[in-house]
Amino acid sequence: MKLASYKDGSRDGQLLVVSRDLGSAHYATGAAHTLQQALDDWNFIAPQLQDLYVALNQGRARHAFAFEPARCLAPLPRAFQWVAVDPAPLAQAPAAAGLSRLRQGSGDAFLGPCDDMPWHEPALAAAAGAGLAVVCGDLPARANPEQALDAIRLLMLVNDWCGHGPAAAAAPEGTDTAPVWPGTAFSPVAVTLDELGTAWQRGRLKLPLQLTLNGQPFGACEPDRSALHFGQWLSLLCRHRALGAGTVLGCMASQFPAMEEGDQLRIEIRSPEGQSLFGAIAQTLALPA
Repeated sequence: MKLASYKDGSRDGQLLVVSRDLGSAHYATGAAHTLQQALDDWNFIAPQLQDLYVALNQGRARHAFAFEPARCLAPLPRAFQWVAVDPAPLAQAPAAAGLSRLRQGSGDAFLGPCDDMPWHEPALAAAAGAGLAVVCGDLPARANPEQALDAIRLLMLVNDWCGHGPAAAAAPEGTDTAPVWPGTAFSPVAVTLDELGTAWQRGRLKLPLQLTLNGQPFGACEPDRSALHFGQWLSLLCRHRALGAGTVLGCMASQFPAMEEGDQLRIEIRSPEGQSLFGAIAQTLALPA
C-alpha cells in the first residue's frame, strides 16, 4: 500500500491512504490519525489500512478525493531517529568499518516533497543528495540482517542536501570546512515492500533513480550504491541498542552538482511500466527572506 501525510497545521499531519496510481486518496482516520501511530501498532493497524487501500484501488472508497502531492508533508513528518549513509564508495571497506559511515541526523522536522530547500549559508556550496530511505518497526539490539529486513515497514525517496565549505587545504586558517546538513525531504508517499514486486531484492531496489535539474535530465543511477544493503545497515545501527518503530535510515546514491539559488531539482523512480512509485520530490533551492 501507499501512505502519505497531508498538512493540517499540526506537527505530524493527517495520515492518508493513496491509490496505486497516485490519483486518489482517502483519510485513514478510522484506523490511525498519524503514520507514527500506525507504526507503533503496525500488526493491528496495517491490515485496516490495507483494506482501505484495496477499496480505494477498486473505486469502492466512499469518501475518496484527488491526491495532491503539493499538500503533503513528509510521509513521517518527524522521526525519533534519522540516520544517513553517506554516499562515499564502500566497496573496499570492511563491514565493521561501515559503522563509521553512518551519520546521525536531525529528524525533528522533515520537509515535504514540494517544500523549498531553505539555504541559510550562501557562502557554502550547496549539493543535493538523492537516494532511498526505509522506515523500520521495533528492532531488538543485535538483530541480524535478516531480522532487520523483516522489520522494514516502508520505503521512501529522500533528498538530504548539504553545504560544503572550501577545501581544507585552500581554506583560511580557522575556517570550518565540515559539511552541514540543513534539511531532509521525502517523497509524497511511502510504500510497503509488496508494492515493489521483484524490484525489491534482499534490501535493494533494482530500479533506476531518475534525476532532473532545472528541467533537464541529469541522469539515472542505481538508488543504492553502498556495499551493504538496508538490512545490513540496520543491523549495524542496532548493534548496541534497540531501534524504536519509526526509525528512518537513508542511503544516498547520487549528488547533484553545486546548486545556486532558484535551481530546481526532481527525484523520482518509475516502475518498468512507467508508473511513478513514490511520486516525485520536486524542490527549489531558496534563501529565506
